Amino acid sequence: MIKYLKSGKNKDDKNIDNQNVKEIVEGIIKEIENEGESAVQRYSNKFDKWTPESFRLSREEIDACYAELSEDVINDIKWAQQQVRNFADIQRASMKDVEVETLPGVTLGHRHIPVDSVGCYIPGGKYPLVASAHMSVITAKVAGVKRVIAATPPFNGKPSPAVIVAMDMAGADEIYTFGGVQAIAAMAVGTENIEPVSMIVGPGNAFVAEAKRQLFGRVGIDLFAGPTETLVIADDSVDGELCAADLLGQAEHGPNSPAVLLTNCQQLAEDTMREVERQLQILSTGEVAGAAWRDYGEVIVCDTHEEMLEVANNLAFEHVQIMLRNADSFREGMRNFGALFLGPETNVAYGDKCIGTNHTLPTKGAGRYTGGLWVGKFLKTCTFQHITEEASVAVGEYCSRLCAIEGFAGHKEQADIRIRRYRKS
Repeated sequence: MIKYLKSGKNKDDKNIDNQNVKEIVEGIIKEIENEGESAVQRYSNKFDKWTPESFRLSREEIDACYAELSEDVINDIKWAQQQVRNFADIQRASMKDVEVETLPGVTLGHRHIPVDSVGCYIPGGKYPLVASAHMSVITAKVAGVKRVIAATPPFNGKPSPAVIVAMDMAGADEIYTFGGVQAIAAMAVGTENIEPVSMIVGPGNAFVAEAKRQLFGRVGIDLFAGPTETLVIADDSVDGELCAADLLGQAEHGPNSPAVLLTNCQQLAEDTMREVERQLQILSTGEVAGAAWRDYGEVIVCDTHEEMLEVANNLAFEHVQIMLRNADSFREGMRNFGALFLGPETNVAYGDKCIGTNHTLPTKGAGRYTGGLWVGKFLKTCTFQHITEEASVAVGEYCSRLCAIEGFAGHKEQADIRIRRYRKS
């Protein structure tokens, strides 16, 4: 039996929230399409109180950000970026171009071709998300993207030095300080001063995710990433303090970030709820995390592992922390998720910040059909074919008959003309 000791907002309330977001985003995109830079400036001033002479940072402004950071901070950023680059290199090496003779005289293949240009969004309104620069810019560069631009909102009224430095160290070709829907739209649609890109990537709040959704088709996107979701799956091999820390560690992303405990232990469920309330009193980000827990937090108790697997796969959450005695066997049953964190020794923060896997992951059920951001997202796998005259006749005879079945006369003639020209008399 599946019991809900705590539930979040109901579906109708969430749908109202989503509809409001949709309408706001649609209006902003339309204005930027029609007015360009002036609309970007207007919304930057409205949402961020930020109207610089130019949103693009100069080399001097970027260098000034380096000067604000200590050597230790720069070295920590370097270390994190090296871990991300190492894993991205491994992923790229796993993707091979193919060229093979599949029939006598028939050569088929594919090539992995990087997209021409990418816009990377690095969130930073509430927190300066340094790690998002590594995850998007480095991964795009490892894939071979020639033009990578990066945008982040101002933090405390100015560019965040650590985020700007991380963007630059990661290899961004252009760096802009603006955020939200206006940043996504400006990169996708273009303005008088920004050449549009082919693809938009990066996490963000509900407005950023909706902007990507509405612009998909005009540009490519990585996936719908945001708001953050976390699912902690645990049994009595761990305690409520640890579970609460892992739930609140992600709930602090924003007031609409779902955090769910799924367990087969009633006592752990009750202990965790008490611990959440205790930790909220001492957590410096407790106001945000508390709102998320109040409105989107859930505690689910199941009788069996089979029920837990059913719930977990139905949720298809972004982050799934598995703290069970048999975590490895439970992992085999997981099909729908963004990333797994196995055992109490690891946690989502490691993946978010520095361990090397990418933290831009599917949310809102998208884990049912896609994984997270990785090198392959920036590559188009494009096929090619080449055949000899003899092979053209052999393939053409099959093709001609198959086209006749479908009634495609023009397709049939494409095959027939080659049969007539290349058949040896």
